[in-house]
Amino acid sequence: MLNKKTNEVRRRSLQLLMAMPLAAGLPMLAHAGAYEDYFQAVKADDVATVTALLQRGFDPNTVEPERGDSGLILAVREKAMKVFAILLQARGTDVDLKINNGDTALMIAAYTANKQAVTALLAKGAMVNRSGWTPLHYAAASGDDDIVKMLLNKSAMLDAPSPNKTTPMMMAARGGHIYVVKMLLDAGADVALKNDAGMTAIDFARQGGNTDIVEGLTYRLKKAGKL
Repeated sequence: MLNKKTNEVRRRSLQLLMAMPLAAGLPMLAHAGAYEDYFQAVKADDVATVTALLQRGFDPNTVEPERGDSGLILAVREKAMKVFAILLQARGTDVDLKINNGDTALMIAAYTANKQAVTALLAKGAMVNRSGWTPLHYAAASGDDDIVKMLLNKSAMLDAPSPNKTTPMMMAARGGHIYVVKMLLDAGADVALKNDAGMTAIDFARQGGNTDIVEGLTYRLKKAGKL
């Protein structure tokens, strides 16, 4: 409810903003459909339109109602990387803005294996560790070795618990991403942890039919005297 009210206030403010010049010599927009134009331009990777709107005072943190995407998040989702670069540098852009389900631009970039976006967001100080699902969960689920390594180099929590206590290792094991599993193991991830359903990473691997990971993790547990 709060998001809907906030979005409506922003829409009305934008319509008012676009109906008057911001300063002497600054032209008015020709129409009040700036909200729709903005998100269409982001999807189309239309730098000229997005830049013009930002120059006229458009708030880069404006969100669309369906998922709560900001322009930056939508650019990551759509792989509109030219607009992404503009928005990332725009004054006031919140790189850690959350959409309705709690995801951030960095989380979506990690899940979609967008190394360019991950690199840029990390350079901008995007939050790596947070409560609940984390970028490392999403990178482990997608199985991108490079992005997992980037996040670990930024001190990502190895055994970060999701709301149901699922860890990045469990996500990688279920997806059959053996190199990510090994990377997390070598970094010190705890194989013996269980989520709220009582499942370990081995159980996740078994559920996904990833017998090589089951065998490897079982060996590690036996070697550590935990099995």
